[in-house]
This record gives sequence, C-alpha cells and structure tokens, in this order.
Amino acid sequence: MLFSKSFFVSTALFAVLSVAAAAPKAKASKIGQVGAIHNDKDFCLFLPPMYGGDIAANEDRAVAFCTKANMSGAPKAGVLPKGFIKSAHIVRNSAAGWVQITGRMDGKKYGLNPKDGGGQYDIKAPVGASYTGYKYFVELVEPDSNIYCIRACKTKADCPVNKSTYGCKKVLGGNYA
Repeated sequence: MLFSKSFFVSTALFAVLSVAAAAPKAKASKIGQVGAIHNDKDFCLFLPPMYGGDIAANEDRAVAFCTKANMSGAPKAGVLPKGFIKSAHIVRNSAAGWVQITGRMDGKKYGLNPKDGGGQYDIKAPVGASYTGYKYFVELVEPDSNIYCIRACKTKADCPVNKSTYGCKKVLGGNYA
C-alpha cells in the first residue's frame, strides 16, 4: 500500500511539473529592447547592459541607450553617458526606406575595452530588439576604433547582417569624422 501511495504521489507530481513546463512562457521583457532614430542628436545605440561589458559577449543581452532620457519611441531605454558620442552623421534614403547614423564615440565613457574589436547587434541579437518604425536594423560598435554605425531599414536587403566581421566602414560606409 505504501508503494502505491508513493507511486501515485510521484505520478501526480510528474504530471503537474510536465504541465507547468509545457505552459506558454511569459513574453520577454521589452525593457531597453526598443531604440529610435529621430535625427543626429536624438538616437539610440544598443550596448552591453553593464558598464564595461564586452560588445560581442553581450550580443544576446544588449539594451538600448539613447542620447536623451525618455526619448520618444524608445520606452525604458537608458541614457548614454555624457561625452560618449563624439560625432554623429545621419543619412536618410527615403526611397529605400532606411536611415543611418555613423560616427565616433569615446568608449572609455562606458568603460569599453579599447582592445575590444566590437560586434554586431541586429534583429536576432539581442532577441526582441527593434528600432521604432523599422522592421530591420544592423548596428556595429567598435571600441578599438572608437566608431559606431547603425542602419534601420524597412527591408531586410538594406540591412546587411551577414558581414559582422567586416566592420562599420565596409558594411555601411558613411562618415566617421
């Protein structure tokens, strides 16, 4: 009798745990997952969630940081440290439906390692990331060169995500002065 009660309890517990494991998971938090580009003074970048983080090692965990607090279109994004953005150059291609910002940064303002070759953020990493008003984006941050580039696009073809090791200048071109 003791064996059958133990078996019944074990079976019931297994059934409850199986149902719980199969239940749909709550959607991932969108905190810091949405960036925006309004102009060359009001925009966001994805960066590691913690000061001094490595770019590539945080591709899945990066969060949006903007040039201004409470920026429209970027709910719950952080604010870039003062002096992080050294220059920003914007190009809009209205016909193709993309906007791009390229420029120089001071990675030391966020504790980025000057030997870090950087990495790429896009719609796949960090998971759930996006730019308001655009379906696709590609961003590269290169602490070793102190440059960054972002392009937000309406079509996948305009946001080349398969060239992450090429660097900003080859992937998006642009002005890095």
